[in-house]
Amino acid sequence: MSDDISTQEIEVGDRIRTFHVVDRRPEREPRPLFLVFHGSRQDGRAHRRFTGAALDALAEDDGAIVAYLDGFRGNWNDARAESAFPARREGVDDVGLARAVVDELVRTRGADPRRVVGIGYSNGGQMVMRLLHEAPDLLAAAIIVAATMPVPGSFRLPGPTPSARPVPVTLVHGTADPIAPYAGGRMNALARALFRVDGTVLSAPETAAYFAERNGIRAAPAVTAATRVPRERRGVAIVRTRYRDGARPPVDLVTIDGGGHTVPGPHAGPRVVGRTARGVSIADLARDALAAIPAPR
Repeated sequence: MSDDISTQEIEVGDRIRTFHVVDRRPEREPRPLFLVFHGSRQDGRAHRRFTGAALDALAEDDGAIVAYLDGFRGNWNDARAESAFPARREGVDDVGLARAVVDELVRTRGADPRRVVGIGYSNGGQMVMRLLHEAPDLLAAAIIVAATMPVPGSFRLPGPTPSARPVPVTLVHGTADPIAPYAGGRMNALARALFRVDGTVLSAPETAAYFAERNGIRAAPAVTAATRVPRERRGVAIVRTRYRDGARPPVDLVTIDGGGHTVPGPHAGPRVVGRTARGVSIADLARDALAAIPAPR
């Protein structure tokens, strides 16, 4: 993993916030921007290590800009109503941070504001869901890993259907996730105490159906046998459920059968959070999400 990453500071409200940028081709023409939101008890650099810097390939091979944002004391102020970590208690403006980072990288590095993709893991995935609802103009596509949509009583924001700005959404979730259950419901008591969160969430399939409805997709999803890969050495397999309806932005659910609370790719997460899928990479999912962004009218 290269150490060629720059740390930048930015003022948001009355706070100085930080983020880390991987930019291998500092050209001025508009380039896609990937905003990466880490999980609880991480920061941007820790999440980069956690994933083996898999997303850096988007900068190295595709000329994109990858920005790993830092939450406040290890968390994002997401939209779960029962959250109680410091970012929530202190009302940290993480929506403002995301906007400020995009504006700064558009101004200084030639990021294309029409091709901003949010990638969030766990608490970071919840933050991406907040952005989709509260700042629908900001993201052109979203990838949500190991997080599912809170039920209405556990979500602080309204969830209008259809979306104010439909965008492609990819959900990635392991069926053996020990922290964010694939089947939905509540986290176990230990996880609730450790991460200072509570509330009830939809299952991963219900979350995919929710975003498909927001995007105006009425057609039934397709589970294509050809997308299932042979079972890997670590005992996981990949099944894709695809929501498509004409030109409407698609929704994909990538189910990691046997997978844990991890990010798929070449770098395995800690054993305590479960198995990591190697048959699909978060970088490739990010490329697919970018390709699914509708062309500007």
